Amino acid sequence: MTHASIGRRAAAVLAFNLVALGAGRAGAQAGFPSQPVRLVVPQSAGSGGDVVARLLAEPMGQALGQPIIVDNRPGANGVTATGYLKQQRADGYTLMLPGVSMMSFNPHLYRGLPYDPLRDFTYISPVVDTPFVVVASRRSGIASLAQFIERAKARPGELTFASAGVGNSTHLSTEMMADRAGIRLLHVPYNGSGPALTSVVSGETDLMTSVLGTALPLIRGGQVTALAVVRRERASQLPTVPTLQEAGIDAPIMPGWFALVGPADLPEAVVARLNGAMRAALAAPAVQRRLAEMDLEPVAGSPASIRQSVEQDSTVWGDFIQQRNLRLE
Repeated sequence: MTHASIGRRAAAVLAFNLVALGAGRAGAQAGFPSQPVRLVVPQSAGSGGDVVARLLAEPMGQALGQPIIVDNRPGANGVTATGYLKQQRADGYTLMLPGVSMMSFNPHLYRGLPYDPLRDFTYISPVVDTPFVVVASRRSGIASLAQFIERAKARPGELTFASAGVGNSTHLSTEMMADRAGIRLLHVPYNGSGPALTSVVSGETDLMTSVLGTALPLIRGGQVTALAVVRRERASQLPTVPTLQEAGIDAPIMPGWFALVGPADLPEAVVARLNGAMRAALAAPAVQRRLAEMDLEPVAGSPASIRQSVEQDSTVWGDFIQQRNLRLE
């Protein structure tokens, strides 16, 4: 056999293998999913993200024909969960439900952030947008935002506010409010929204900016006092509580979106399948009723739309983070 014929035969074998490999991948994607899907939540059980994930897991699993397993991996303001997701195979079987802080704020907060939000993940779908509410401890006796600001001005740096972690949305929103009100507060970060809210209930801290849906039962139960909602209009669930602007604080509205993401380079067919399943879950009447009860807005959109939100919020809040010199190691 000549060298030319050997070369032709090798080329033919290589071409056949490539076609077979492509067909195998296409077949695998066409059959996706063929096993349960893990949904990583970078927050503790009972947090806003956890509530959303567990609400959507069943209807999304029904749309996919496979169960969705919620896996809580809190810690380091999402770095623990993102590090885990980054190492997973790009096959669609391990996903994550991050919030805006992880994808738009962390790059400005951490010098040695072990992930790049735009390079290391595949954006699949927006999920929900959540408003925030400023709540005070009942033990503090504070009944309005004006009263809180008055006390803070009289005792600079003494009144405390809780957050779900340094650089978290609950932290930055309160920092922005304090900045615009001209007051100094003492920040007390916790590992998750649940423990932070518990500290306000107990009186260990004076105030917190919380996800509205998480704080709502405590507000209705009289365990904390709602001072202002962080949104453009009043919340339907709290019609007598003013917005920040109505309370005299001219501050940007903190974005509260959650997104569905996967490891980098997810196949387009898998992304489309997951995006469709999320849209179906968000459209389910029972889900829409529950989201309305928690004052969460379902956001059915494209992968491109949520990626654009990441970039825009990174610009707006990144400037504030740099202005306040908020840096984490």
